[in-house]
Amino acid sequence: NPEHDLVLDRVLNYPNPFTTHTQFFFEHNQPNADLDILIQVFTISGKLVKTIEHQTAASGYRVGPIDWDGRDDYGSRIGRGVYIYRLKVRSSLGHLAEKFEKIVILN
Repeated sequence: NPEHDLVLDRVLNYPNPFTTHTQFFFEHNQPNADLDILIQVFTISGKLVKTIEHQTAASGYRVGPIDWDGRDDYGSRIGRGVYIYRLKVRSSLGHLAEKFEKIVILN
């Protein structure tokens, strides 16, 4: 049923560009659903450097802030440059959506 599909909108991180800290935000169309959120940060060449998992009981249409300190999965600072992140969201009803966005690190 298409009107019940999970739709993501206004996927962003702020500040962007950033040096030491950023926060992810997005909007969606499934209020009152439990959402499993996966944010994966990749280098431009496709290497996965950071995975952030987050669960939320969405009371409204907005999610965030989800914090990131600019470090990789091993706790090291990742270098300056342009990265891509994928936001993957699964609702408690089993709907799945994903979006790709660009992120810039200045440190």
